[in-house]
Amino acid sequence: MSRSALRASLAKDPREVAGMFDAVARRYDLSNDVMSLFQVHMWRRVTRAAVAARPGTRVLDLAAGTGTSSVEYAADGAEVVACDFSTGMVAEGKRRHPEIAFVAGDATALPFADGSFDVVTISYGLRNVQDTARALSEMRRVTVPGGRIVIAEFSTPTWPAFRHLYRFYLGSALPAAARLVSSNTEAYDYLGESILAWPDQQKLAGLMQQAGWRGVGYKNLSGGIVAVHRATRPVPAQGEQ
Repeated sequence: MSRSALRASLAKDPREVAGMFDAVARRYDLSNDVMSLFQVHMWRRVTRAAVAARPGTRVLDLAAGTGTSSVEYAADGAEVVACDFSTGMVAEGKRRHPEIAFVAGDATALPFADGSFDVVTISYGLRNVQDTARALSEMRRVTVPGGRIVIAEFSTPTWPAFRHLYRFYLGSALPAAARLVSSNTEAYDYLGESILAWPDQQKLAGLMQQAGWRGVGYKNLSGGIVAVHRATRPVPAQGEQ
């Protein structure tokens, strides 16, 4: 298998990204546990609280992977659609969680009607989309006026000394750990590179504002390793579309 088949580049060609995740689908959740030093469970609890699903809430879980978070939203009573660009992830999700509606879809051209969801959420997937601004606009389109977006994504540690240590982890310790649990260690080289190239908390908040989201705020987790951003689609004034 060629290097391009093993991992995506920072150009984030959609075919390369999808192929990379297809290849890691079966061991993806175990790898996430180990790579995050098991902090991913805490991050997911905070994201779940921000989504605040209730019975009847329509939730789009974008970049849903194998549906780990989708199942939790469904347990809270939500009507959940799990959407992922990787058909390998969708197939694995359907195998594990046949009770969840899985759809293969591109974040930059979502296969849903305007205003289909009360909440749109994406965890650790926005960073992998080639056109961030377009994806944020698409998520706004499929959200009802007054509805919400919740984004959990790797970010920038706020303490400079910790930031340097984290960069070392991404460049050295992460690839070493990946060799123990992942069938595709090259994918985790991409993971570290994509995190380092990703906008920080305030820059992502600015991109959300530019895409038409309002009331944008964020909460740092684990010293800023992850940030959970939240915002609302504004309700048009009377007479506006």
